[in-house]
Amino acid sequence: MKNKILAVCILGASLSLTSCNDYLDMTPTSSVSDKMMWTSVDNAEYAVNYLYKSFFYLSNFTLGQCGAGMTEGLTDMMKYSSPNYNALQYIPSEIAYGGTTLSVNYVTSYMGNWGTMYEYVRRTNENLSNLKNYGKLSESDALRLEAEMRLIRGFLYFDLIKRYKEVIIYDEDLTSITKDKAVSTEAQCWDFVESDLAFATQHLPVKASAKGRLDKGAAYALLSRAMLYAERWEKVKAAAIEVKNLGYTLEANYADSYSKTIKAGNNEAILQYCFDQDKKTVGHDFDTYYAPGGDRELDGNTATGGYGSPTQEMVESYEYADGGFPDWSAWHTEDGIMQEPPYAQLEPRFHATILYNGASWKGRTIQPYVNGVDGWCTWLVDAKPEGRTTTGYYLRKLVDESHSFQNTQTSTQPWTEIRYAEVLLNYAEACYRTNNASEANGALKEIRTRAGFTRYTDKSDADLWAAIQHERKVELAFEGHWYWDLRRWKQSAKSYTNGGLNNYRVHGLKIEPSGNNFIYSYVECDIQDRHFPDKMYRFPYPQSELNNNALIDQCQEWK
Repeated sequence: MKNKILAVCILGASLSLTSCNDYLDMTPTSSVSDKMMWTSVDNAEYAVNYLYKSFFYLSNFTLGQCGAGMTEGLTDMMKYSSPNYNALQYIPSEIAYGGTTLSVNYVTSYMGNWGTMYEYVRRTNENLSNLKNYGKLSESDALRLEAEMRLIRGFLYFDLIKRYKEVIIYDEDLTSITKDKAVSTEAQCWDFVESDLAFATQHLPVKASAKGRLDKGAAYALLSRAMLYAERWEKVKAAAIEVKNLGYTLEANYADSYSKTIKAGNNEAILQYCFDQDKKTVGHDFDTYYAPGGDRELDGNTATGGYGSPTQEMVESYEYADGGFPDWSAWHTEDGIMQEPPYAQLEPRFHATILYNGASWKGRTIQPYVNGVDGWCTWLVDAKPEGRTTTGYYLRKLVDESHSFQNTQTSTQPWTEIRYAEVLLNYAEACYRTNNASEANGALKEIRTRAGFTRYTDKSDADLWAAIQHERKVELAFEGHWYWDLRRWKQSAKSYTNGGLNNYRVHGLKIEPSGNNFIYSYVECDIQDRHFPDKMYRFPYPQSELNNNALIDQCQEWK
């Protein structure tokens, strides 16, 4: 990935991690230059800027959430097209199928992050220690920078805990670093995250005064997310209310909510990692991998594009624009049907998220059919899809339609780490968990009103819970939440109900021209049922850590 530290739309300098080891090397690296770094605000902010890179590392624009590809590829949302044994190809399917492949080393390689996250933790703690020991800043600047770093540390530990549950806690007291150190309980770990994020909420400025740096809204928003995973429902609600009180609102246009920059006036984006959209000299490669296959021939994409494509299951998660779900049973036939699917009648979020047969893209019409410009390939039969879809669809959301590969291969659209819609959905779930159906319905109504629905009927009990799950799936689609949501809910991971991780196969529509019409045939895009073993609710500790730390033992699930 080609990236530069541009977090919360702030420009900074690009530095690289010194270690990718899975073993926790927490040895301090203090030096004279470290001391000098904390004698002025400009230098201190420069040091902190490097840590902002973690927000981009864990985005869907990189392999930070899953080394095999977007975690949506492990769910009913997406299918990676190539059967070759490689990241962004067969490996996401292999993880989704489960089985004996999911060994300690395999999961560590593709789903871990232990070493990288602790490298960021080490650097954050060193900075915090240096700030306190060598800092020559005013009290207000010192507290602000401490709050920025504690927000980042809370974010890092959140990612670790959601994977491992019980992790090793290190803070800025560098004298406590030892080679052998035990993990803390899950409750203690969440206490640590809550403490860091709560400190950040109290000492960061509001957005208007933050000058593009981390602010109070980001701290409260991330607190609402972390406490959702911790199942501390009252804390979720309190944090979400604070975000609302700070004046964040939903953008009128759904696509603007994640693609428009904060600098351009996006009032829904709360924490956003931005790039230089004018010079286009630094950025990332998301478009290269996920643009429609036809962009290679017509627009000069150097890669094939179309590595992963939305599934029929995901398409069928969208409602008609005026409410209610289409009956897709007519298209569930392997023999094919010469009838246009109801794409045009679906809600705006569908059109902002998925490219389908006949959709408009870069002034042309998408052709995801056999021998079309974008093309079709049969999964596991065509070894080299070369950008052709295996499901009949391409991803539109997060891909930049304004990106001209003829001018540059570099993508520069921002990554929005958290936005107000997620906070509303966090609030809705916490209200449901605390038997406050009225408030939960109110948050859902706000989300659905922005999506264009004019009617909303209050729900209760199981219907309300299903509605909350559905809105998280559709509203936050492809933003890196669905796999982790299914995993933390557990009941949804047991079987295929409104999405799941077990006991189903994903499908697509094979499209073949027939005169002026098309034949749509329902096809399987899996060779076996997907399986999520219970041990995957908690990832294994890396073997390298077990070999070097006498006080940590492999969790029971992986023995």
